[in-house]
Amino acid sequence: MLIANAVLADGTRHHIDIEGGRIAALLPAAPGVPAHADVLDVAGALLLPPLVDGHIHLDKTLLGLPWVPNQAAGNKVSDRIEAERKVRSARTVPEAETGSNLVRQVVASGTLHMRSHVDIDNQLGLRNLHEVLKIRERFRDLVTLQIVAFPQSGIVRSPGTADLLDAAIAEGADLVGGLDPVGIDGDLDGHLDAIFAIAERRGVGVDIHLHDGGESGIAQLIAIAERTTASGLQGKAAVSHAFALGSVPTDVAARTADVLARAGVAIMSHGPGGAPIPPLALLRQHGVKVFGGSDNIRDAWSPFGNGDMLERAMMIGYRANFRHDHELKFAFEMVTDAAACVLGLEAYGIAVGAAADFVAVEAGSVAEAVVARPRRKLVIRAGKVVAKDGVLTV
Repeated sequence: MLIANAVLADGTRHHIDIEGGRIAALLPAAPGVPAHADVLDVAGALLLPPLVDGHIHLDKTLLGLPWVPNQAAGNKVSDRIEAERKVRSARTVPEAETGSNLVRQVVASGTLHMRSHVDIDNQLGLRNLHEVLKIRERFRDLVTLQIVAFPQSGIVRSPGTADLLDAAIAEGADLVGGLDPVGIDGDLDGHLDAIFAIAERRGVGVDIHLHDGGESGIAQLIAIAERTTASGLQGKAAVSHAFALGSVPTDVAARTADVLARAGVAIMSHGPGGAPIPPLALLRQHGVKVFGGSDNIRDAWSPFGNGDMLERAMMIGYRANFRHDHELKFAFEMVTDAAACVLGLEAYGIAVGAAADFVAVEAGSVAEAVVARPRRKLVIRAGKVVAKDGVLTV
């Protein structure tokens, strides 16, 4: 296959030769359409690498079901956990079905790689993991899916959950997660002891939700960084949300960024609407890998979200007050190259030898694509069109 007349992010126009699902050559585009057995002329559309969702909850979404009003009594994490229990106990449609609805939607928007956190506790057991494993198998030819074994109800206060997290890794989860060691469990060392013991024993990475703000949140970030270094997990650890970094003075955030950078701990932000956003530019300046995710989509936690990572990049840019093109490109990189790096994706990007995965949009630049969020003209996976004009075709 040959993709003709594609404009890349640097503004250059190319024909892209594809063999065996990979990019064989990037050829300067001469006028007209070259002779080839199978030509797809994108007529000057902007060709982007596939979008990457570094933080999603496929088992939580209610997408495709009748509207479910948010039932949380307050805005605390614990309030939302309890509200979710009520919704969870009442649902009759399997998580594999609603999660599949979401996967179809995000693939049509150009996301071909994602990391999903999956609830595991002493009430659910491994049920949700098994449902998301079904999703991973169902869509294995369309999307790569990493799974984080996530203790949504805590570990110390949910007896038996540590063993379940360990079992989840044995059954196919890729990373072990955590949740507010102080705010939820009230036991920083106990929570981190359990997580990092599993990570070391199983040889996997960690991805910890941290909503706690202020100095408490900073202390937890530093503790996570120290544990990461001690466990030899540099480059395999991430903290999702890290609201604390946006709720302390700049000098404190900068010092903490240096600690995170030395330990190789990445930070995920989804551009939160009701919480402090970490100082993204500062973090990157200090060497921290910063990446993006959609977080909750149409579930008991949030009625918002659609899984469109171009839209998420816009929201991140809006919350971070990004106005210049280079800043908007930074937001785009959070949902492409940076997220791909954190997820450890190989052969990613538009380069010879990389997978022939692309998203085509009508936009004059990456910055315009982030701001305008145009409908995806084409989504291409391994050299084959899988979505057209925002609609899945396979």
